Amino acid sequence: MNMNAQELIETLEWRYATKVFNPDRRIPAEDWEALLESLHLSPSSLGLQMWKFLDVRDPAVRSRLREVSWGQPQVTDASHLVVFCARRDFKPEDVQRYLERIVEVRGVAMDSLDQYRARIFELVGSKSPEVLKAWLERQVYIALGFMMSCAADLRVDTCALEGMDPAAYDRILHLENSPYYTLCALALGYRNEEADKYARLAKVRFDRDEVIPVI
Repeated sequence: MNMNAQELIETLEWRYATKVFNPDRRIPAEDWEALLESLHLSPSSLGLQMWKFLDVRDPAVRSRLREVSWGQPQVTDASHLVVFCARRDFKPEDVQRYLERIVEVRGVAMDSLDQYRARIFELVGSKSPEVLKAWLERQVYIALGFMMSCAADLRVDTCALEGMDPAAYDRILHLENSPYYTLCALALGYRNEEADKYARLAKVRFDRDEVIPVI
C-alpha cells in the first residue's frame, strides 16, 4: 500500500527518540526481518557498503553494553538492539570484492566495469586518512537514518544511541582486532507511553523557512 503525503507527515510526527520502551512487547518476526532488510538495502556512496551491523540478541551481552552506555535502559528494554560499525580502512581488495559481486548479480563482464573501477579509486584514493575516516562513518549514518525511517513506517519506535563508550563496545563485541569499530547503536521496539513523558511532548523545530531556504 502506498503512503500518501499526509500519512507521511503523520508518521514523521509520530516518530520520536524513545526514552522508555515496553520491555514486554516484541517486534513481530516478519517486521524484524523487513527492518533487517532495510539495512541490507541501505544506500551507500558508490555502492561500496563499507559497514557492519550487529543484531545483538544475547540478553547477557546487552546487559554488559548497558553498563558502558551510561546505564541507558533502552539498551536492554527495547525489543531489539543493533550496533552500527564503520570500517577502519579502505583497501583495493574491497573494490575488487564489490565488482565481483556486481558481475555475479548482474551478469556483466568484469572488463565492462573498468571505468567504474577507475572512478572509485579516483574519488576514494585521493582522500586523506582523516577525510576517508569521516567519509566511511557518514556511510553508516545513512543506514542508521534509513532504518529509523523504515521502522517508523511500521510503527516501530527507535532511539539512536551515541552515549556510550565505543572502545568498551568493541571489547564486548570482539571487534578490537576486526576491520570494524563501533560508531553508534539503535534500540528498536515499542514505547511505554505512560512512563515516557517525551512521547506526549510536541516536536521542537526551528521555522522551516530558516532551515530550508529556497535558492
